[in-house]
Amino acid sequence: MRFLTALWCFVLLGVSPGLFAHTTGWQPAQHLRAELVSEYQTVKPGQTLQLALHFIPDEHWHTYWINPGDSGLPTSIDWQLPAGVTAGTIQWPTPQQFSIPPLMNYGFGGPTVLLSELTVPADYAATELNIAANVDWLVCEEICIPTSASFELTLAVAAQAIVSETAVDLINQGKVSQPNVLAVSGQYDIAGGSLSAAISGLPDIDFQHFFVRATEVVDHAAPQQLLVSEGEWILRQPLNTYFTGAPEQFEVVLVSASGQGYSVQLQVASDSAASSPATKTAPALWLVLLMAAAGGFILNLMPCVFPVLSLKALSIAGNTGSQQQQRSDALFYSLGVVLSFVALALVLLALRSAGSAVGWGFQLQSPWLVAALAYLLFALGLSLSGLVQFGLGLMNTGSALTQQKGGKGSFFTGVLAVIVASPCTAPFMGGALGYAVTQPPLLALLVFVALGLGMALPFLLLAYIPRLAKALPKPGAWMETLKQLLAYPLYLSAVWLAWVFGRQVGIDALAILLCGAVAIAAACWLWGRWQMRRQGSAEPIFAVLLVVLALYVVSLPLPTVSTATANAEQQHWSAWSPQRLAELQAANKPVLVNMTADWCITCLVNERVALNTESSKAALALYDVTYLKGDWTRQDADITAYLHQYQRDGVPLYVLYWPGQPAEVLPQILTPDTLRQTLERLSRQ
Repeated sequence: MRFLTALWCFVLLGVSPGLFAHTTGWQPAQHLRAELVSEYQTVKPGQTLQLALHFIPDEHWHTYWINPGDSGLPTSIDWQLPAGVTAGTIQWPTPQQFSIPPLMNYGFGGPTVLLSELTVPADYAATELNIAANVDWLVCEEICIPTSASFELTLAVAAQAIVSETAVDLINQGKVSQPNVLAVSGQYDIAGGSLSAAISGLPDIDFQHFFVRATEVVDHAAPQQLLVSEGEWILRQPLNTYFTGAPEQFEVVLVSASGQGYSVQLQVASDSAASSPATKTAPALWLVLLMAAAGGFILNLMPCVFPVLSLKALSIAGNTGSQQQQRSDALFYSLGVVLSFVALALVLLALRSAGSAVGWGFQLQSPWLVAALAYLLFALGLSLSGLVQFGLGLMNTGSALTQQKGGKGSFFTGVLAVIVASPCTAPFMGGALGYAVTQPPLLALLVFVALGLGMALPFLLLAYIPRLAKALPKPGAWMETLKQLLAYPLYLSAVWLAWVFGRQVGIDALAILLCGAVAIAAACWLWGRWQMRRQGSAEPIFAVLLVVLALYVVSLPLPTVSTATANAEQQHWSAWSPQRLAELQAANKPVLVNMTADWCITCLVNERVALNTESSKAALALYDVTYLKGDWTRQDADITAYLHQYQRDGVPLYVLYWPGQPAEVLPQILTPDTLRQTLERLSRQ
């Protein structure tokens, strides 16, 4: 009889494995298995116990902490419990860092135990405790897989609680993996684009790094600073790109060399607003919009924009006799400019939300796009020279069909002007862009709309103020000569882009690009011959094939080269890196940082006029200033993070560090005396 009873109990347990068991058993999922385990197999009313969510991911796979870092999602548990029974929040272990450049994520690799505290009320009368939980997690390696699972666990309820002997080690493992909570607190402040915290009373431990529990506060991939001075630890890390504000209090986990975590609460300093940089130093929205519009207006004078504006100049000159046509062209041009700015902003924001470290002018960090743009400007120059007509309608007025072409041409000119303008950062524009990328998407887009309207403003004024329009010369035969002359700025722009392409991928790739340009010229010649006769189909087909060939050759994998090769002009500067800058600052050395790019015309002009002159070199030597240059010609996450520290989203950026003084940002347009005068002033302070 005893044997039959035991056998029956065994069968019941086999049919219902969750009945009065301390674990749900393993549930397999993609690249991870999980179980829910109870500290007790029998509980009593009024008791508190621990429940453990136990993960074992595959090798090289991981789940995420409550602050997942630059990407990822934290594990979440949705409990379904009997009335009166409550479950606490997840007690998170000390996380690990998972560097996936340019991203930094926080989570757990290997066996992981997430504890939650369950409380049974004193008046609980049932003989069973049914626990159900719906769990969502994300498991990642190079790819990420979101997974959900449901767990059900039934515990017996009796007058005496019984510990599950097999669960004790797992529960202890979960407790040991958590950071030690220290009975100290620190203060933090937001200043200079960084989070700074000061903590006193910490144990004598060599802390290596720290984790900020609050999300979107720090730039997770940026270098951390941990310094100890007279018993006080100083923590610093640049702010997150999407930082809008920090809570009054949040947890920071300091990690020792042995990997042990220590939890400390940070409180906002009494003299700090601890909000976004915009609330402390940034101007009001109306002033930012005014700055953006002014920057867009000045952008028309930038050397990278002026050649494309020659196309618009032809349109204005051709329509001096028709105010209606002038206004139509101006509106289409403005629409092209504004929509292009908005499109670039949307792509920029989308890439950043996906974790890409990009900034203003990011598209010209792609050699393929630089090559395509060089081809386009070269082909437009050939069109102005009369080799081919692309039907932009710049010289046509009168009929409805011609007006339609004119509108299309003006819209296209606006789009092209924005594409080539993006490498330039005009005065007032840098601060507006830096403000935009720290704001919610709608506010950011509003700033880019203001930038576009500012750029289109000169042509709107010409179209809608009759006195200005009357000052323009009358159409005539001179316009054909002007059209041909204005082809040469486009050729020069194509040469500049070809030079940028060569700096990005090397002299061999530049030769391939030039061969592609020959193919483009042949395609335009064939297309122009066909336009004159409008007979046959061989010439258009061969023209299209030549264009495809030109694009294909520059899309092939090409060896890349560094633009930091030594030459005579580079002898007075060194390559920038976060480590090199930190070393010089620690040694109290004056430092000039120049963030530049080969496709930034403003940067190159400033270097030629103000930084590479003999007087500037002499001033750097006189005051023993180390000159560091960061090259953003191709994407560099460290330089992008550095730009964000100073609320900038593009180059140029010039920062001068003088011992004992706060870092000083120099103007975006430098004069020959800017550097010397600034150094003289700082040396006297």
